[in-house]
Amino acid sequence: MPGFLDRERSFAPPEYSRWRVPPAALAIHLAIGQAYAFSVFNLPLASLIGGAAPGPGDWKLSTIGWIFSVAIVFLGLSAFTFGRWLERAGPRKAMLASACCFASGFVISAVGVRTHQIWLLYLGYGVVGGIGLGLGYISPVSTLIKWFPDRPGMATGLAIMGFGGGAMIGSPLAVSLMGAFKTSPTHGVAEAMLAMGAMYFVFMMFGVLTVRLPAPGWQPPHGVPASRPGARTTLDLTAREAVTTRSFWLLWIILCLNVTAGIGVLGQASPMIQEMFPGRIDAAAAAGFVGLLSLTNMAGRFVWSSLSDVIGRYRTYMVYLACGAVLYAAVPSTGRAGNVVLFVAFYALIMSMYGGGFSTIPAYLRDRFGVKEVGAIHGRLLTAWSLAGVAGPVLVNYLREYQIGRGVPRADAYSFTMYLMASLLVVGVWCNWLVGRTPHEVAGNR
Repeated sequence: MPGFLDRERSFAPPEYSRWRVPPAALAIHLAIGQAYAFSVFNLPLASLIGGAAPGPGDWKLSTIGWIFSVAIVFLGLSAFTFGRWLERAGPRKAMLASACCFASGFVISAVGVRTHQIWLLYLGYGVVGGIGLGLGYISPVSTLIKWFPDRPGMATGLAIMGFGGGAMIGSPLAVSLMGAFKTSPTHGVAEAMLAMGAMYFVFMMFGVLTVRLPAPGWQPPHGVPASRPGARTTLDLTAREAVTTRSFWLLWIILCLNVTAGIGVLGQASPMIQEMFPGRIDAAAAAGFVGLLSLTNMAGRFVWSSLSDVIGRYRTYMVYLACGAVLYAAVPSTGRAGNVVLFVAFYALIMSMYGGGFSTIPAYLRDRFGVKEVGAIHGRLLTAWSLAGVAGPVLVNYLREYQIGRGVPRADAYSFTMYLMASLLVVGVWCNWLVGRTPHEVAGNR
């Protein structure tokens, strides 16, 4: 088995179809995409002692909420730390390490639930599971870019779409398992976590066993059209060289701003629509709104990144940032006008571009820096996600509380936040414009 995992043993034979690689990548991303569904555990975790409702000694929701934030932080940190190791060790070892860490995170968390030790959930799902998230996120992306030099946006969109859609599997699975074990002392939470750890490990092993790297010198069937917008640079920079360039840090800022604007709103989507349209949107309708945002988030990861292969990464990001700024600025007026349809449509489009930003960035990096260490470069860039994963929810939650504390009606409490998010994306437009004006750099050009 150890020899099978070696990078040298993972090269595909001559007649191997590259279309067999996306399912392996999708298996990893559909599994780790469960992170977006972790919130289904929040209320059960907050009432482990009280049962039907939180009781004395139960954890607060604000305390539980940090589990997801810690996981996102360690996603970025592990992607940064292990990116170069991935390029040396190959995708099989990286995917196996991801599966082991992600599954172990569930096991450690289950022990934390059993013993009612919150630090074990921070360590388990947050730290260990977060490391699995980071390794699992970058390893399929790096491999797909090597297999699809002619369509890198479409290829990475296929995998990262799985991360966006992982909640559609993880959420009902967790609810079903908790229901099956509801008579246990932990009301099914610990048992559900143990079962999910085992299931996801097996599912991710499909990716480990089936992934392949293209053989040295391999070329796609019809070559790479030189005239395709965003065709990659002839340079192949290392991760260490890439981070010395101005383009890298501009792209880091762009990703950070795009994620900050989207992730905070995504986490507050249900209460936001109920408070902006009181008496018209109930909890059930709000849940449907959240589900729609998940679908558009997932679909946008494939549609927008595939479009970037046609119009180029620079133009695609201009659409994300400029249109996103306009839509965020327009959202408060839909609330004041009581137009639910426009509100939902605006946010569906915003979330599609939020998801598209994640799936397009690896191809953007490949265009700027080549494929030599694109996985490691991508890993370093994902530290922007770590910061945004904390900054976005904090901005939305605390600005809302501040506005309400000043006597602003709940229906209007999000207006300032939306204008702030629009301003962040305007800064992103400027940064992307600077990327477009920057020639493909070599190390040292800043």
